[in-house]
Amino acid sequence: MIARKKEFSIGAAMLAAFFVVLFIMFTPIFNGQNALDYLDSLYNSISKGSAYYIPKVQSEVAPFSGRQVDLAFSASDNRQAEQLTVQFMAAGALVNQNDKALKVSGDFGGMLKALLADAEAMYHNDGEALTKRYGFEARQATYNWWYAANQMDKALKTQKLFKEAKVLELAKTKAVETAYNYFGVQAEKISGRLGVVIFSLVFYVVYTLWYGFAILFLFEGWGMNLEH
Repeated sequence: MIARKKEFSIGAAMLAAFFVVLFIMFTPIFNGQNALDYLDSLYNSISKGSAYYIPKVQSEVAPFSGRQVDLAFSASDNRQAEQLTVQFMAAGALVNQNDKALKVSGDFGGMLKALLADAEAMYHNDGEALTKRYGFEARQATYNWWYAANQMDKALKTQKLFKEAKVLELAKTKAVETAYNYFGVQAEKISGRLGVVIFSLVFYVVYTLWYGFAILFLFEGWGMNLEH
């Protein structure tokens, strides 16, 4: 039983418009993407554009050039151990591999420099550079650096080399993880897409309120008094 036809009609019209817009949002009209996928991709690009810390990390790593270390740790399996051997040797380190066990000796700064060079290439979506350098898939090489950094951190702390462990953690979180997670995403500055960002945020608020008021008018049209 409809008590207030005017309110009910307004609510029904608003709800119908809400679902029309919702249908359009799920239609792939944004370069083959729907609105949600498009905005997700956009915000990922903007997020990547604000997460470029590699030059700062390189400056933090520079003082460790020439610092000799001897580290022993284990890879996750023999295959990764073989890959890490290739990567550390390319960084100028001496590597003794025994199954999964690795003993790495050499310039700690040189190892970090190689790790950051790979992270730089991955950040700029140049996975081919790593594949050519090591002979296996770029994301695997980046993951290997991340894994090795975790194991090296334990070995460094065991030797009370806390400064080295700290800069290694910085390189891992600010360079390797960022490069791995954003690989394939095109970086954008928010200043270049400010109009779209503001519109999407305003639209989200208005669209949510639109739905709320549609329900409000429908219930009032049915004779239910809601506070607002």
